[in-house]
Amino acid sequence: MSKKILVVTGGGDCPGLNAVIRGIVKRASLEKDWQILGCIESFNGLLKDDVDVIPLTPENVSGIHVKGGTIIKTTNRGGPFQFPIRQADGSWAFEDRSELLKRRIENMGIDAIINIGGDGSQRISLALSDLGLNIVGVPKTIDNDLSSTDFTFGFQTAVQIATEAFDKLVTTAESHNRIFIMEVMGRDAGWIALNTAIAGGAEICLIPEIPYLPHIIAEKINTRYTNNEGFCNIVIAEGATTFDGVQTGSMPTDMGDQHFKLGGVGEKLKTELIREGIEHDIRVTVLGHLQRGGTPLAFDRVLATEFGVKAFEMVKNQEYRKMVVYRHPKISSVSLEKALEKPNFIVPDTDFLVHTARGIGMSLGD
Repeated sequence: MSKKILVVTGGGDCPGLNAVIRGIVKRASLEKDWQILGCIESFNGLLKDDVDVIPLTPENVSGIHVKGGTIIKTTNRGGPFQFPIRQADGSWAFEDRSELLKRRIENMGIDAIINIGGDGSQRISLALSDLGLNIVGVPKTIDNDLSSTDFTFGFQTAVQIATEAFDKLVTTAESHNRIFIMEVMGRDAGWIALNTAIAGGAEICLIPEIPYLPHIIAEKINTRYTNNEGFCNIVIAEGATTFDGVQTGSMPTDMGDQHFKLGGVGEKLKTELIREGIEHDIRVTVLGHLQRGGTPLAFDRVLATEFGVKAFEMVKNQEYRKMVVYRHPKISSVSLEKALEKPNFIVPDTDFLVHTARGIGMSLGD
C-alpha cells in the first residue's frame, strides 16, 4: 500500500514555490510506493465542503520550476483554526475546523503533510502537530524574515526585480531633476529595501528597523541639488515609520482576511518632505505584487529544489515537527519551535549591511 504526502502552499505567492513542489515529487518518484497530493488553496482544499485535492506526478510537475506562483494555488485567508463561514444574516464568522481537517486527512490515508509557507503557515504547522498530525515545514517568504534559515527562496528574486525597477527610475530622475520614492515590500523587515538600495545606488533608504526623521531626509536631498539641478532616489520599505512607530496601511475588507494591509508609506513620505520645504518634483512608485511574481532566479530555483528534496527525505525518515533550513553550506532542519522562536530583522548596530550603507554615504533617515 502506497504512502501519501499532502503538499500545501500557504500565504502570499512567491517565486520558487513550484520548484519546491517539483523537488518533492521528483525525489518521491525515485522511491517505491509514494503518492504525492496537492491541496488546493492551502488547507482550504480539505476544509471546504467539496474537497479539492489533486495528484502531483512527475508528468504534471514537469517544467514548473521556471514558473512563478504555485500550481496548487495559495491563500492567506482562512485556515484550519479560523475558517470563514457566512452567517444566516450575511455576515462572516470564523470556525475552528482543525478536527474536520484531521478527520479528512485520516480518512484519505495521508501519512504526512509538507506545509510550504512563512511565519503564519508554520504556526499552523506547529498547531497541527500538537493535534497529532505528521508535518514538515518548508520556509517561504520574500521578506527573508525567518531567523533559523540564512535565506528563504524568493527573496533574491524579489530583490532583483526591485533593483531592476530602481535602475530604471534612476535614469528618469536624472533626466527630469526629480526625486523618486520607490516603495517595496518586506512587512516588518528591511532586507528587500536595503539590499535594493545598495545594489541600485540609492541616496536614501528607509527601513522598519530604523525610524526616520523627515528633516534629516530633507537635508540629504538638499545636498543633491545645485541651482535646482540634481536628482535623488529613495527606497522605502512598506513597514518604515517615523519615531511614532505607526505603520501606514489599512484594515482588511475582504472576507476571511485578517492581515493589516501595509502600503502608502511612499506617499506619506512625499507629504512629509513637502512640509519640510522640499520644492523639487517628487514622484512615488509602488512595486507591490510585481516583487512576488515572475520567473525565479537560478539561486531561488536551486534553493527551493533543495528544500523540496530535503522535505521529502524528512518525511521518509519520519523527522516530523521540523522545518527545513539553509545554513550555508548545508540544508538541514530545526524544530518548528526553534523556527518560530524569533523573527529575522536587521540589527542596526551590528549588521554589516547597515554598516555598508552608511559607509557609502547612504542616509538611513536617522
